[in-house]
Amino acid sequence: MLSYRHSFHAGNPADVIKHLVLIETLTYLTQKDKPLEYIDTHSGVGIYRLANADAQKTQEYLDGIAKLWQYTGDNQAIANYVERVKQFNKGELEFYPGSPLVADSLLRDTDKRWLFELHPQDSESLKNNMAELSTRRKKTYVRKENGFTGLLGLLPPQAKRGCVLIDPPYEIKSDYEQVVKTVKKANEKFNSGTIMIWYPVVTRERIEKMEQGLIASGIRNIQLFELATSADSDELGMTASGMIVINPPWTLKKTMDACLPELVSLLSDDGGFYRSEQLVEE
Repeated sequence: MLSYRHSFHAGNPADVIKHLVLIETLTYLTQKDKPLEYIDTHSGVGIYRLANADAQKTQEYLDGIAKLWQYTGDNQAIANYVERVKQFNKGELEFYPGSPLVADSLLRDTDKRWLFELHPQDSESLKNNMAELSTRRKKTYVRKENGFTGLLGLLPPQAKRGCVLIDPPYEIKSDYEQVVKTVKKANEKFNSGTIMIWYPVVTRERIEKMEQGLIASGIRNIQLFELATSADSDELGMTASGMIVINPPWTLKKTMDACLPELVSLLSDDGGFYRSEQLVEE
């Protein structure tokens, strides 16, 4: 069950919305002086060369970051996202940073980074890439473990402030249920933390079931942001992706309300749409 490799998908529209939300959330959370612990349950390798065979086989980045590379609009959040990616390149688009390095570039000396990756080869690559590129190597902990289990073992964080990204590949149907179960347990152990859940829309029914599971969980203050590059379909393949955020920054919904219509215009075909919803009130 370890066949998924993010190197085929780096920089696609799913990464755009995931990392835009991640940047906005960490930018807000790091405004406070108190230390923060960042936990990434499915980290990948940290950075991706877009000229390699995997990325070139699918060329999904051409429908994502490549379309935004020369962004000249006035949406500050989109501009911030593009500039963050450009920090890992020298002029031309050659590399796409994964969530560990996007987060690392925003976190501070006092903040810990906990990175989980179970795939043996990717875990070793992640360790090497973070050792080379991380701004805070002594505060970075890479673990070759199941991220769902590893997350629960770290809660509540020593710093008493935490931000979690749950980003499984959803290779198996049980991943959707596992996300809900893990989030419920995480919230029981640490109900003040911010939890971000990325999800793909391959079958709408699975996402609706996951949403209903979170709504019924008793967890408060849940928002959902989704970017669809084409209409829902019964055919094989991802048509949309989104982020569900528990305890989001109070500024996030307004920011995404402004971003999402523009992203649909820039990245989607005629069937594209977006969602920006408060699933559960505070």
